[in-house]
Amino acid sequence: QVQLVESGGGLVQPGGSLRLSCVASGLAFIDHIMAWYRQAPGKERVFLAMINGGGFVHYSDSVEDRFTISRDNSKATAYLQIDSLSPEDTAVYYCNGGLNIDGRNPGPYWGQGTQVTVSS
Repeated sequence: QVQLVESGGGLVQPGGSLRLSCVASGLAFIDHIMAWYRQAPGKERVFLAMINGGGFVHYSDSVEDRFTISRDNSKATAYLQIDSLSPEDTAVYYCNGGLNIDGRNPGPYWGQGTQVTVSS
């Protein structure tokens, strides 16, 4: 059974940083593309970034340089670093995995989400 478990969310002040983690199990991690999405209150879930097993990355056109996706295949873990957080970044952040992912077509595996709240 495939499981993706996110962590690292929380309450952070504007201007702060967070690193979200997604630990995967039950799949051949290096063979899978890993991606991050987020869903703000009252809005649709949107694609942020993805990374393949070889480290090739692709970001949504809407994503600023404040976001950095990475992975550690030895730990079956994907990461999303977010810097200079603003209240507009408040959302539930989801990890996604699959053999074929593009921005509009996520993979079949989802984590439970981790809440990020940016507020002073």
